[in-house]
Amino acid sequence: MQGSFLIFYVHEADRHAGRPVWEWLLDEANRMGVRGGTAFRAMAGFGHHHVLHEARFLELAGQLAIQVEFAVSDAQAQALLDLVHAAQLRLSYACVPASYGIIDPDQDPPALGRAR
Repeated sequence: MQGSFLIFYVHEADRHAGRPVWEWLLDEANRMGVRGGTAFRAMAGFGHHHVLHEARFLELAGQLAIQVEFAVSDAQAQALLDLVHAAQLRLSYACVPASYGIIDPDQDPPALGRAR
């Protein structure tokens, strides 16, 4: 299938509607019918303020980034972006063309789909 790889970057401490933003994103995508999504906690990183944060014992809680990603149709990617905008959240994101699918041993091997 052809679509988009949509990635949101949030901080651990970011909240919306009383919940962590990463959790809200996953729940909303699930409610929209997206077939899967994943959240990853960063080991280290920096943002637009150029301050490096690392996963160390003394690091302040909530300072590390969480990456929330989805392999979706272009329409689902746009719906998720519209949802975040409607929720008035300020989030960094990346959206790139992607080929994705499921490998099923009972079917022919998948052919590599080429992104547009």
